[in-house]
Amino acid sequence: MSKRTGRPPSQRQLRVGEEIRHVLAELMERRRLRDRALDGHSITVTEARVSADLRSADVFVIPLGGGDGAVILNALARAKPFLRREIARSVRLKFVPELRFHEDQTFDAARRIEELLHPVDGEAKAHES
Repeated sequence: MSKRTGRPPSQRQLRVGEEIRHVLAELMERRRLRDRALDGHSITVTEARVSADLRSADVFVIPLGGGDGAVILNALARAKPFLRREIARSVRLKFVPELRFHEDQTFDAARRIEELLHPVDGEAKAHES
């Protein structure tokens, strides 16, 4: 849902967000970004949320195998002009959205919930006795 309007995203927002995610994921997979801070990092683009007016997009990324998220986000911020040009070439839009990169925290949250729901084996066996 949108934070401001309380309405869920439209089909167009979802479709444009998914197309942007695909373009960015392909660029990351092919290692088209030439920033030394990104050397040796595999980055997954998990989601792109586009605003209702399609003028901005919040892009959520996660470094595979861990890594310093702040360094990766800074490198992606430096690469914004290149990334926007590539999106313009691949996706037919009147305006190319302004990109804002965020580290995706959903996997960490899911892991914490899983740990709370299913305690480690040693604790579970102690409670059975």
